[in-house]
Amino acid sequence: MRKFNRFLWFICLTLLLGMYSCSNDDGPDLSEVQEDQAEIPEPEGNSPDPQPEEGEDVLGTVEFLNPERVDDHYILVNDAGANRAYIMDKQARLLHEWKLTNKIGNDVFLLPDGRVLASLESDEPKINIGGKGGQLQIIGPDNTVEWKFLYSSELAETHHDAELLPNGNIIAMVWEKRTAQEASDGGCMVSIDLYPEAIIEIDPNTDEIVWEWHSWEHLIQDYDDSKSNFGVVADHPELIDINYVPKSGDWPEEDGDIMHANAISYDPVNDLIFLSVNFFSEVWVLDHSTTTEEATGHSGGAYGKGGDLIYRFGNPEAYQNPAGTRRFYNNHFPNLLQGADQGKLLIFSNGKGFNQSTVYELQLPDMLELNPYADNEPEVLWSFTDEELYSGKVSGAVPLENGNILITEGDYGFWEVTREKEVVWKFNGPGFFWRGYSFDREAPEIQALGL
Repeated sequence: MRKFNRFLWFICLTLLLGMYSCSNDDGPDLSEVQEDQAEIPEPEGNSPDPQPEEGEDVLGTVEFLNPERVDDHYILVNDAGANRAYIMDKQARLLHEWKLTNKIGNDVFLLPDGRVLASLESDEPKINIGGKGGQLQIIGPDNTVEWKFLYSSELAETHHDAELLPNGNIIAMVWEKRTAQEASDGGCMVSIDLYPEAIIEIDPNTDEIVWEWHSWEHLIQDYDDSKSNFGVVADHPELIDINYVPKSGDWPEEDGDIMHANAISYDPVNDLIFLSVNFFSEVWVLDHSTTTEEATGHSGGAYGKGGDLIYRFGNPEAYQNPAGTRRFYNNHFPNLLQGADQGKLLIFSNGKGFNQSTVYELQLPDMLELNPYADNEPEVLWSFTDEELYSGKVSGAVPLENGNILITEGDYGFWEVTREKEVVWKFNGPGFFWRGYSFDREAPEIQALGL
């Protein structure tokens, strides 16, 4: 009997070691995060679905704080730290991953047919600022690169984010170099090379740039009265103060990154582009109905303002407006809501200087007006913060089918919170999370992947 028991013990030990070996082969190397962690982390609390079995690829630790109120959706995860784009479920099980040819630069967005539009780094990025890119790709579910567009030189480079338009074209953000002499000619307080923002629209069928906008053509300054763009900043909220960031001193001057836009969103109903401008702690709204020629000037387009800002919000201090409340302290992902929520927007205010982030849901005005010395800020419909919610970079928020909000905290992972501000689920992993996008299990994007 003792021999038989020892035999059974040996068999069980062999099976357990084999299962552990498989789990290590399939999963990420979690030992870098916690060296003494010898097992896949088990979800904390109760959960509506069975817990992952040993051998499944689990990406981190989950907490089901109120399982009955958790939305059972899938998440497209952009992990900028590990340069990974994948789909996981609420148990943090890996369901699908795209093998990227280059580093993330930062956004990877899932299209209805299962392909992804990815903003990636070029092989040798020329403008080395955080969020650098230089390459756009459309990648199939089988990892086939179906389209590649390179826009990377010492003069201009795509970065951070891109979006597919309803007409099939793609808009992307660009840093474009302006020399120290051009900076001085533009009334800038610092005579160094600058990298202001531009936007290009590409036809992927021809790789032709069919529309563009340049912030450099819509500047004002009150520093040097000998320059043509000298004026009273507060009188012209439609223009961009070239010296706002240099005045504050809150930027790495050696980079010349005076705006650092980090996200782009398109409103198909009103043909508008929303640009998140991190160093201004603002969102700028542009009229996409203009021609490229009209976008260089101050008239034309559906709003009659050419390429000037037709609306801006988040930080009235950026244009010396004494009215209105500043709410953003660095910001990411102006997420325009759709359908019945058209006109609403979710956004992540990083809260630099406070070490506490806030998610806002805003109601944009029916008529986008931008008036000097007036409160131009949108109405706050809902907000969420927590003393443990803080990421100084990246991050965002998306709505869920059950009404909850999924929050990406870049340095941590994900939170799911109810409208009553109850935290019902959390995920923590070893990555650096640019964004998370939610998809219902029956969504066409998920069905196209066969999940």
